[in-house]
Amino acid sequence: MGARRSLGRKFGWLWAAYAVSTFGTWLAFDAFALIAILVLDAGPTAVSLLAAAGLAVGAAVALPLGPWVEFRRKRPVMVAMDLARFAALLSIPAAYAFGLLGFVQLLVVSVVVAAADIAFTAASGAYLKSLVPPEDLLVANGRFEGTNWTAAMLGPPLGTAAIGLLGPVMSVVANAVSFLLSAMGIRAIGGEDEPVPVRTGEPVRLRAGDLLDGWRYILRDPALRPLFFNSVLFNSLIMATTPLLAVLMIGHLGFAPWQYGLAFAVPCVGGLVGSRLARRLVTRYGRHRVLLVSGVLRACWSLPLAFIGPGTAGLLSVMAVELGLITCCAVFNPVFATHRLDRTPPDRVVRTLSAWSVTGKATVAAVTGLWGLLAGVTGPRTAIAVAGLLVLATPLLLPRHDRAPLPEKEPAANVS
Repeated sequence: MGARRSLGRKFGWLWAAYAVSTFGTWLAFDAFALIAILVLDAGPTAVSLLAAAGLAVGAAVALPLGPWVEFRRKRPVMVAMDLARFAALLSIPAAYAFGLLGFVQLLVVSVVVAAADIAFTAASGAYLKSLVPPEDLLVANGRFEGTNWTAAMLGPPLGTAAIGLLGPVMSVVANAVSFLLSAMGIRAIGGEDEPVPVRTGEPVRLRAGDLLDGWRYILRDPALRPLFFNSVLFNSLIMATTPLLAVLMIGHLGFAPWQYGLAFAVPCVGGLVGSRLARRLVTRYGRHRVLLVSGVLRACWSLPLAFIGPGTAGLLSVMAVELGLITCCAVFNPVFATHRLDRTPPDRVVRTLSAWSVTGKATVAAVTGLWGLLAGVTGPRTAIAVAGLLVLATPLLLPRHDRAPLPEKEPAANVS
């Protein structure tokens, strides 16, 4: 194995900031739901409302942020979004300490965090494209992907242990601090040489039409359009079955909460394996073939989850299925993220990524609510099976060929 390629000091700070905030986010995985249950005695309807409404309203709030961020320096925007999440999350333990925490506050904080997530993700994608040479984008995205799955493997068990030992809001405190540390890391990059964003011969003020520019570009691009529909449908169906698996495993099959956590933590090893394989596979077989094959393979794992049984055999079967799913996703995701950045001109990255994120979060919220209603009528197994069958159809949305030309760069005028 060759030595790890260096992507420079600035990428190192960006990666460190991503790592600490990602670990914080996974430490606080499902923290709002646990707080609502343990502190506010909320029922399943309220908990589902909290999850769905936070995503949906957060996506709506973030809608005008995409075109606004597009024409501003990305590093200050990223710092501001980190600080906004820090302040919003820190309000929860503060209110809890004084006995003032309520459901409305949890909902407002979830909206702020969801909107800031979208803006930060879009700005960081544009910043990464300007920071890293095109030939190193896949390496960078692979490192982010591996970091995410490492955090997914370690964060939730540590977070739930912290809640058990130190109280229901401690994982939220850790998440808030992680965003503060992330902001400090991004500040340490230095922004003296970050180029001033430009807009082609047009005024800087936000136009109503800018809100739709991201979707227009996605839907007009013959390579991005099928990937857009594929990723939104696949992710929403996977996320919609997550709470149903919890009900099935813990409520119906009698698994302990720690077993449920273990069933999804251990397979995250596949995320590390897949993220390391992605670049080697692309080098050997080409980007489009890897994107297509991994996109097909990742769709094959959801349906078996509807047929899991109790006991050790059932637990091992869940781990095996999740290992296969996560490994395929970890190959697909960095290749997909790199392809999307390559297909998008620099002056459209933020609007495109914002449109993608807004659609994704809103669709996850809608499909999660719909599948909750379906499970209430048919039971969780049937609802999971229906989702699994639909997931099997998602490869039909993948691009069958790679003949679409790369977009040409538009001439730009400085607007500073």
